[in-house]
Amino acid sequence: MLFLREPRGDDEIVLVVPVLFGCRIPHRPGYRLGVAVLDPEPGSLWALCAWMGRMEEPDAARIVSATREVSAPAERVFELIADPAQQPRWDGNDNLARADGGQRVHAVGDVFVMTLRNGAVRENHVVEFEEGRRIAWRPAEPGGAPPGHLWAWTLEPVDASRTLVTHTYDWTQLTDAQRIVRARATTQDSLRASLDRLADIAAHD
Repeated sequence: MLFLREPRGDDEIVLVVPVLFGCRIPHRPGYRLGVAVLDPEPGSLWALCAWMGRMEEPDAARIVSATREVSAPAERVFELIADPAQQPRWDGNDNLARADGGQRVHAVGDVFVMTLRNGAVRENHVVEFEEGRRIAWRPAEPGGAPPGHLWAWTLEPVDASRTLVTHTYDWTQLTDAQRIVRARATTQDSLRASLDRLADIAAHD
C-alpha cells in the first residue's frame, strides 16, 4: 500500500492508495509519498482505486449526453419525465422499479421517491425546473445529502408534433468513491436507450 500526504495549510490529510491491485498513481504537485501496511475492509481497495481514478478524470469525461428527435409534442414528452411513476417505463438502465403516483414535479426543491430494482430507495432532489423545457435532479439515500451526481433532461420543440430531447448524466461533483465505477459505466448508449424507450412511449401511447 502507498499513502499520499495532501497539504492543507498547517495540516495534512493522508490518502491511502491501493497500488497492488492495478491502480495508477496520479501526479499531484505538493504531495509526499510514503508506504503503509494496512488490512482494509472488504471492498475498500476497489473504492479507493476508483476514487484515485476520479482525481485524474477531466470534467468533460464526467458529463455524458445523448440527443434525439421525438415524434411527440414537448408537453407530452415532459409529462413522462416529470411524473416519477412513469420513469421506470422508459429507464434504459433497467435500474428503476417503481414510484408512487402523486409525485409529479412542479418546481425546484421538490423531492420524489423512487424504489430501485435492487430494493434500494432514493430521494431525488429537483435542482432545475422549467415547465415543459428542463428538469434535473440529484439522487440521495433517504435522509442523506446527495453525493453529487445529476440526471437532467432538456426539451426543445421542433414544431407542434416534434421535440428535440437531450438526456444528460453529470458526475463532475460526485464525491462518493463507491459510486465512481457505476458512474463510469453510464455511457451515451445507456442514455440513448432511455431516449429511445421514451420516444416510443410518447409517440404511441
